[in-house]
Amino acid sequence: MIIPVILAGGSGSRLWPLSRHHYPKQLLKLFGDKTMLQQTLLRLQGLEDMAAPIVVCNEAHRFMVAEQLLEIDMHDAVILLEPVARNTAPALALAAIQAQQADPTAVLLVLSADHMIREVDVFLQAVRKAVSGAKQGALVTFGVQPSHAETGYGYIKTATTTLSSDSALLAVEKFVEKPNLATAEAYLQAGCYYWNSGMFVFRGDVFLDELKAQSPEVVQYAESAHRLAVKDLDFIRVDKKTFAQAPNISIDYALMEKSNNVSCVPLDAGWSDVGDWRSFSELSEKDAEGNSFIGDSIDISSTNTLVFSRDKLVATLGVNNLMIINTPDAVLIADKSRAQDVKSVISHIEQQQRSEHLQHREVYRPWGCFDAIDDGDRYQVNRIRVKPGASLSLQIHHHRAEHWIVVKGVALVQKGDEVMLLSENESTYIPVGVKHRLSNPGKIPLEIIEVQSGSYLKDDDVIRYEDSYGRSSL
Repeated sequence: MIIPVILAGGSGSRLWPLSRHHYPKQLLKLFGDKTMLQQTLLRLQGLEDMAAPIVVCNEAHRFMVAEQLLEIDMHDAVILLEPVARNTAPALALAAIQAQQADPTAVLLVLSADHMIREVDVFLQAVRKAVSGAKQGALVTFGVQPSHAETGYGYIKTATTTLSSDSALLAVEKFVEKPNLATAEAYLQAGCYYWNSGMFVFRGDVFLDELKAQSPEVVQYAESAHRLAVKDLDFIRVDKKTFAQAPNISIDYALMEKSNNVSCVPLDAGWSDVGDWRSFSELSEKDAEGNSFIGDSIDISSTNTLVFSRDKLVATLGVNNLMIINTPDAVLIADKSRAQDVKSVISHIEQQQRSEHLQHREVYRPWGCFDAIDDGDRYQVNRIRVKPGASLSLQIHHHRAEHWIVVKGVALVQKGDEVMLLSENESTYIPVGVKHRLSNPGKIPLEIIEVQSGSYLKDDDVIRYEDSYGRSSL
């Protein structure tokens, strides 16, 4: 049995302003009509003996992850929630412990939810080779054949010969950190250095035994946190207090760099971790001048430039080597050579106590989403979309009133002791302090325009009395 373990807890900060803390790149549709998480799972369809996946994700992303899994008919997936981020070693320990309940000797295929792989058939061939080695007790990693001297990846140094004449696995001699350019060029010439993909295959029992030997505290706290886990709707919640005590350490540092049992399958399948806008540009279609235009754009005489804009026209004139990323509430303009430095922009946003690094203007909730289309002194205007059959919580506000206008669908409104149905172009007013709830009883999305007014309009002015999604009051 092969159990895919999908690590979906990253933040993708170098793809800001599209990727944000509350809506990171693995949940975005960067290439095609499926998100990166969905593509990661769908490319495994050719594997034999594959069980339902285990997805490890941030608690804040749980409803978006669950919905995306349902969209691709992954109804049996296990969703493990990380209550706090503790890096990949504790996350993988949790997943391996969870997998033990299905099959103690199952082979775990560990993948990141935010990687792109162009040649799926080649990738699956490499996976089959790795699975064969894992069944024999090896900890197997995938070493990506480098196409150029890359300073943004760590490397794996392998032996020059295979483990045996009938094996496709190379012995791993060491893991090395991200090099400078001269060192990366030397690695490229040497031929025995591969990019560290962060993808692994191993038996769950072998992995846990080796991790106990090398980093026992990781397993100790993961086991304790999982033992105290509770089932919550479609999710498994591990104990936050216990898990927070686990070392904040990557699987490379905790195990792979220490173990003498690590093997490598070389991979040349068009892999990318899409770690920044430059790598995104490399994966995008280009015109004769090396430009990539995604969305609404007009260009005259530009070269080697990326424009990403889905909501408004961007015009470029005679620019070169730029990345122009437009979203409704933020625009990034940078030279491609500075793609790795986008994190510094986020640092400035944090220092100014702004919120553009946390979420988009359009904010997703388990019942749907809302778009803050306008705001001012004592008012805010939202466009709210409620999924069929979904409901907001039963709640009150102490400082704001709300006016709802239905523009599409039918709304079921509870206002105090009154319950009413509103059709398109009908409206209602919710005074301050009145208990209320908005639901969509129909089969199409409900869209309303909400006008909030009052002395305080922040999200924490809410007391929830009932909630279908187990959320407490903010």
